[in-house]
Amino acid sequence: MGNEKNSFAGKVPDTDTIAHKLYLSDFLREPVIRSAIQALQLPSGSRGLDAGCGIGSHTLLLAEAVAPAGHVTGLDLSPELLVHAREIAEKSSLSERVSFQEGDVSKLPFDDDTFDWVWSVDCVGFIPAEPVPLLKELARVVKRSGSVAILVWSSQQLLLGYPLLEAQLNATSFGIAPFVKSKRPELHFLRALGWFRDAGLKEPTARTFVGDVHAPLSDDIRSALMSLFEMRWGEPQSELTREDWAEYQRLSQPESSDFILNLPDYYAFFTYSMFLSKVAK
Repeated sequence: MGNEKNSFAGKVPDTDTIAHKLYLSDFLREPVIRSAIQALQLPSGSRGLDAGCGIGSHTLLLAEAVAPAGHVTGLDLSPELLVHAREIAEKSSLSERVSFQEGDVSKLPFDDDTFDWVWSVDCVGFIPAEPVPLLKELARVVKRSGSVAILVWSSQQLLLGYPLLEAQLNATSFGIAPFVKSKRPELHFLRALGWFRDAGLKEPTARTFVGDVHAPLSDDIRSALMSLFEMRWGEPQSELTREDWAEYQRLSQPESSDFILNLPDYYAFFTYSMFLSKVAK
């Protein structure tokens, strides 16, 4: 999934639109994110950092994992998104277990060895910055033998029955962002094991988690998938043939009689890949 917090192509949406897209995306992402958090086996009572927390929904999932005595700090560059995060947290039973702070992941506003672990979803490794310095900065604020984990949306199959069209959409600059033509291969997210080693972290591991949906679709899932179509392939028409763009519009527009989400056998899946390592100091 493109990182809604850091747009790479097209017009940059306003913050309320970004927040709404993040909200919708969690109808798809939450089960996968929960699986990734469970795999981390975070110690009960530990203190962690959610770097690039957006609207804070994953901050709350992390706080749930370290309850009842743990605490999670959500950090984001956008004060507007943090307003949404605080509002969501206040409605949660975990509001006392989370806090939010404005800041840049490349220059964290925390002392060395502040946290037991750090995690980042669709941020570190996706934003247009050298990843090794970012990982070193994350590791700086983690205690010895603590963990650093980064996750990113890594693939999807959404247009069942149209694999060639979906491949062509994915190959456009909008669909493949931020892995543009000028980007070095070693900066691709799936090369992150090397980033961890170069950052001086130890025992790096990788794991991919799969989420899927199938018909009949709830209204929430339908809305999430429609938003996902827009985020993944919203503006690639100039790079497609007129025929391919017309076919995509036929399949992706709710008013179309061939809207793909109306299929009684609709199925789709997506993956998140997580890279995890320990801090050696």
